[in-house]
Amino acid sequence: MIRLLLALLLLAPAARAETVVLGLSQNEVAITATFDGSEILIFGAVRRESPVPDGAALEVVITVAGPSERLVVRRKDRVAGIWMNTEGMVIDAAPSFYAVATTGPLREVVTWTEDLRHSISIPRAIRAVGDIEGISDPRSFREALIRIRAAAGDYQVLEETIDLEEDTLFSTSISLPANLTEGNYATRIFLTREGEVVDSYEAVIAVQKVGLERWLHALSQEQPFVYGLLSLVIAISAGWGASAAFRALQS
Repeated sequence: MIRLLLALLLLAPAARAETVVLGLSQNEVAITATFDGSEILIFGAVRRESPVPDGAALEVVITVAGPSERLVVRRKDRVAGIWMNTEGMVIDAAPSFYAVATTGPLREVVTWTEDLRHSISIPRAIRAVGDIEGISDPRSFREALIRIRAAAGDYQVLEETIDLEEDTLFSTSISLPANLTEGNYATRIFLTREGEVVDSYEAVIAVQKVGLERWLHALSQEQPFVYGLLSLVIAISAGWGASAAFRALQS
């Protein structure tokens, strides 16, 4: 019996010395007709059961990921003097928005193994596990997607933008673009030492259309025929109104 108890004690996981206590300036983002982007403040603290460990400094990594989508990335080549789509690769899941913020250079605060395990960096957050047979350079398609979305502000690498005070309090702000996809945005916080994750925490920011925008979106999805008729009526009315105004100005 004593041997069994000793074995269970040895197998039991040790209590985590450092854990995340997270805060968000807002956990909902409303998309309206005048929405031109938003900025969220992410802040928190490190709770400890013992004094700050000696040795490697504590680092913090924060990621915000929008809803994932399946898409096809195509390559254009010049054929007979005309630019044409010649090759394409399916990306099984790519976040519509992704930002990763850190207290230091990303490759110094997270090891390659931990990045692979937790899918922290942008390339690791994109999954392309489908059939790539016949694709001459699969990696270039992923890089092209990252490059295009980074230029649009949808993918952000924000190194050394997290303020960490006395290895305890941390904060950063992340800008959300105007073209947000509706859905849940997963926010993750990682504490690392020597590149190894010692604790993580996850919260969700809900992004949704409100008011007239939400009603029109729901109508287009649930009753597309009625939505089409409504769009036609609005277009005809707008054209008639513009014509009437033009005639009134000439008279």
